Amino acid sequence: MKARSCVYFLVAVTAFLSLVCTQSISAADTKKLLARVKDVPLPGGATRFDYQSFDATMNRLYLSHMGDGDVVVFDAQADKVVATVPGLPTVTGVLVVPSLKTLYASVAGNHEIAVIDTEKLAVVKRIPGGNFPDGLAYSPETRKLFASDESGGVETVIDARNNERIDTIKMGGEVGNTQYDPVSHLVYACVQTRNEFVEINPLTDKIQARYALPGSEHPHGFYIDDKHSKAYIACEGNNKLIVFNLKAHAVEAIYPVGRGPDVLAFDRDLQILYVACESGVVSVFKCVDDQLRKIGDTEVGPNSHSVSVDPKTHRIYFPLKNVNGIPILRIMVPARAP
Repeated sequence: MKARSCVYFLVAVTAFLSLVCTQSISAADTKKLLARVKDVPLPGGATRFDYQSFDATMNRLYLSHMGDGDVVVFDAQADKVVATVPGLPTVTGVLVVPSLKTLYASVAGNHEIAVIDTEKLAVVKRIPGGNFPDGLAYSPETRKLFASDESGGVETVIDARNNERIDTIKMGGEVGNTQYDPVSHLVYACVQTRNEFVEINPLTDKIQARYALPGSEHPHGFYIDDKHSKAYIACEGNNKLIVFNLKAHAVEAIYPVGRGPDVLAFDRDLQILYVACESGVVSVFKCVDDQLRKIGDTEVGPNSHSVSVDPKTHRIYFPLKNVNGIPILRIMVPARAP
């Protein structure tokens, strides 16, 4: 058997075993996977939310209110909204960098990256960000910000010391999310139209490797689990979660998830992964003995495609655009130890 055929065969076997395992687990009562703590009304209209970014140093959650064109600032200790930052049409990605006292926001409507002072809670600069800026990653060693330009097919590189665009990296297709790995000090991105996982060296701003993702269709959102050297990659095209081994540079498992997987969040203490889906389903996984295992799927609410986790309280946050006519932030916790 040729090497490529062997890889595809192993992936297919893994996917089949994962499916069998998941079906047996899903037969149990998965409705009790998460327990609702409260629903907090959010300001603005019943329009789409996108990414979130949690600042554990300030107990603040930043929510991208994409449809309204602003960022909602939520105090996770007081459970209340403390501010909104307007003037951000079609805002998608948000990323807080506490050491810089800065929140970066991808403003697709203006084709720019907004620089928001987290003390003033105001936009202090706007940087050209390509055609449709989306995911954001920060490399602390180089003090560079990397922004995926989804439809532009590039990564925009920004010097965070003066907040100036310094480079663009041609990715060869539509770019999904972008993440930084604190162990390898590399930046990764999904090229969703090529079903590839791409490795970028932030020292040189060059692509140093491309990895095929057999079994994937349109990989978009992902999470870097640096402790286990894994990337958990959500595939919008076929509703699958790919487990990619960052050391072996190979797909090691494939799991089914809810329809339209988008944003992922990982509780590092509890070792629980949440995959939020457009369908209202959240797929829940547990990392045990260096292996990811699916616990089950649970209904959270309409368009619950965005998720974040408070690492201290283990609360899980889902902004829902329309619950009885208004947007709300649904706060949940694990209902039982998986």
